[in-house]
Amino acid sequence: MSVETQIQQIEKLIALMLEEEPEYFLVNLRIKPTNNIKVFIDGDNGLPIEKCVKFNRKLYKLIEEEGWYPEGEFSLELSSPGIEEPLKMNRQYAKNIGRTVEVVFVDETKKEGKLLTVTEADIILEHTEGKGKKALTQQLVIPFNNIKTTTVQIKF
Repeated sequence: MSVETQIQQIEKLIALMLEEEPEYFLVNLRIKPTNNIKVFIDGDNGLPIEKCVKFNRKLYKLIEEEGWYPEGEFSLELSSPGIEEPLKMNRQYAKNIGRTVEVVFVDETKKEGKLLTVTEADIILEHTEGKGKKALTQQLVIPFNNIKTTTVQIKF
């Protein structure tokens, strides 16, 4: 079975597992050559550690029952995407409204600001140009097709 087929099959199991809990969603799934399966799940209000543990155990059992891998020849890591992981889905953008984000455009330029709004087609970012009395706060509409990556910025 190819890696692409494995990913598709595991995605189906995850979809079934999450049907009962629609506030959680799959963000990303990777399989390393050592059959190390990495699953990133998020929730509209975050992903508590108890849910992570529950989902991990349930998914491990489902994969084991399918018999795709010889006994014990796969590992499963299930977590929420770390803060350093770029936002991938509209639902992730929506849950981060009000936070500071850095947007890297397709042309590699960057803009940092407060995420104000998210639609199906774009985001609105509030950013400040200049300093002191010359500072000017503007809102910028950024179409998703112009975004390479968006990451949440932690401010202390």
